[in-house]
Amino acid sequence: MNKKNIFGLILFIPFSLQVYAENYLIHAGKLLDVKKLKVNQNYSIRIKDNKITAVEKGFIKPKSDEKLIDLKNKTVMPGLMDMHVHLSGEINKTSYSERFFLNNADAAFRSTVFARKTLEAGFTTVRDLGELFKGVPISLRKAIDKGYVIGPRIYAAGKSIATTGGHADPTNGVRHELMGDPGPEQGVVNGPDEAMKAVRQRYKEGADVIKLTVTGGVLSLAKSGSNPQFTQEELEAVVKAAKDYDFVVAVHAHGAEGMKRAVRAGVDSVEHGTYMDKETIRLMKKHGTYYVPTITAGKWVGEKAAEEGYYPKVVQPKAAAIGPKIQSTFKKAYKKGVKIAFGTDAGVFPHGLNGREFRYMVEAGMSAFETIQSATLNTAKLLRIEDKLGTIENGKLADIVAVDGDPLKNISLMENVSFVMKDGKVYVNK
Repeated sequence: MNKKNIFGLILFIPFSLQVYAENYLIHAGKLLDVKKLKVNQNYSIRIKDNKITAVEKGFIKPKSDEKLIDLKNKTVMPGLMDMHVHLSGEINKTSYSERFFLNNADAAFRSTVFARKTLEAGFTTVRDLGELFKGVPISLRKAIDKGYVIGPRIYAAGKSIATTGGHADPTNGVRHELMGDPGPEQGVVNGPDEAMKAVRQRYKEGADVIKLTVTGGVLSLAKSGSNPQFTQEELEAVVKAAKDYDFVVAVHAHGAEGMKRAVRAGVDSVEHGTYMDKETIRLMKKHGTYYVPTITAGKWVGEKAAEEGYYPKVVQPKAAAIGPKIQSTFKKAYKKGVKIAFGTDAGVFPHGLNGREFRYMVEAGMSAFETIQSATLNTAKLLRIEDKLGTIENGKLADIVAVDGDPLKNISLMENVSFVMKDGKVYVNK
């Protein structure tokens, strides 16, 4: 074979940016048992390839093929999970016009930066609930899985499903000639048959989960931030189709009536939940529905609503009214015993700041340990992956993070993760 042909072969060899797995032994000074809410002192964790093979008391000696990682002065816990992110974009003063100037490829390259920031913040698994640019989250998931770029494990919804004029109708607010009449392929439905078709379309496109916008929302270019936007029959059709394809179903909701319809239909989680009332709470407890609070996004939009020109005029009053209420809604739901799964709505605020949610949850009355449990075991249960992730146990995937000091005494430490291992590979160790 001549040199030219050899060079041609080299060009087409697949490449990877991921750090290849080694066998590790971790010495953990404090190891959090998120099942029992117990702190275990001085433990060793054995990792072979991408799995945990042993969790043992004491600082045991590494084998000849193991690399020792000294986390004796740190608090070690399972990889964190955020159940509500949007990795294909980030809301700012210019984001409402971006779709007219950015190609999907531009957004895709930018999303790799957001993904890396998220992983380096300690979030090894995320649920991406709605693309801001067509196909980007699913393609990003594939690129990360293949090792082309660095980021968290992604469960992607693809395009959020809305009704005509609803929160996730992509043509809201544009001039009439551009509105058209988007349908199930674009994630806009009217009636049970179209609702089922939209779920099947998401399956065809490679989605992992389903996201519905069952009420108005804050950042859409539409007047209402809370009105119900799906009929009971439409919601039941979505859930029926989702069960056929084994999809977890998440619903964006601010208004109580939309939430109640969704919970009765059998959805898995309610996001935001701003105007949740006593009846909604009763139904969520009855059906075992998870609440994903997104307090960080609420705080962010409430603050930015006071900044002149940050949001369009139709958005500003909704942001001012709804954003500041989410933390108090979380407090009420938590005290009443609603199941909580950690989620932030990152992308509404800058990616990588996801850890702020822990502090806001503690401020509202949740214990520090429970907030960590909500971002590990509870999130794994919501995604139905607790057999693989969510705890540090023999046989689980090696997703492990650590912080300096004791986050159970100072929860703000969760905003500065100092060690990140995902799938048996070390990405942060400082």
